[in-house]
Amino acid sequence: MFVNERAYQIMDHLKIHKKATIAELSKALFASESTIRRDLAEMQEQGLIARYHGGAILLEGIGETSIMFRAEKNQDAKDACAKLAQKHLPPSSGPNAVNTMFIDNSSTCLVLAKRLDLTNKTVITNGLQIALQLSQKQDIQLIVPGGSVNTNSGAITGSLAARMLDAFGIDIALTSCAALNLDGAFELSLDTAQLKQVAATKSRKKILVATANKFGASATYRVLPLEEYDMIITDADDATVKPLRDKGINVINN
Repeated sequence: MFVNERAYQIMDHLKIHKKATIAELSKALFASESTIRRDLAEMQEQGLIARYHGGAILLEGIGETSIMFRAEKNQDAKDACAKLAQKHLPPSSGPNAVNTMFIDNSSTCLVLAKRLDLTNKTVITNGLQIALQLSQKQDIQLIVPGGSVNTNSGAITGSLAARMLDAFGIDIALTSCAALNLDGAFELSLDTAQLKQVAATKSRKKILVATANKFGASATYRVLPLEEYDMIITDADDATVKPLRDKGINVINN
């Protein structure tokens, strides 16, 4: 366990407010200031936040928190989305078979990647943790584009990674997002958004896998309008996805 449950609440608060004093966090989380100081010290050691005297700040790129931190949050929702995606992904053989797949650095796609049968497939990923997991599987051609490594998130991004990705023809891009609404899917950093845009342009099919908490969340950089995804897979309920379906967006939640 990396941090306690209160750390998740601190991160959620900082994603909304960008920075906060210890006194503000103490009041918002109903915890003593000494407790908040200990939490912030531990979170700083793990590269999750930046400290300043009397508080903490969420900087550009730090919003993309450690994938191991993210993987521990909303595990049931991510498992539900992964099981649902397995049912609706194209077949592994036949005329519509998937041969080449891009999998992004999201914790949701990490859960999904562990479940997929990727035998004799080419998998391209910008996620170091996903690459590590898939390297243990047999008979996979695994490709990791070169580029800048975000030590917080374990993601490879930047112009070099985007140029390398542009050289591939991809059957399916499996991605998640930091937030989504009727305007599209969004990310917390420009580099991440741009890399996913390149993956989308090189892919025959684009599938977005997003847990319910991504609806109504906030992020700055739009990846794609939702209409450009062939399929959006989510554990969100019918009421939540109704506005998307009303716009003709293909949403699968069961």
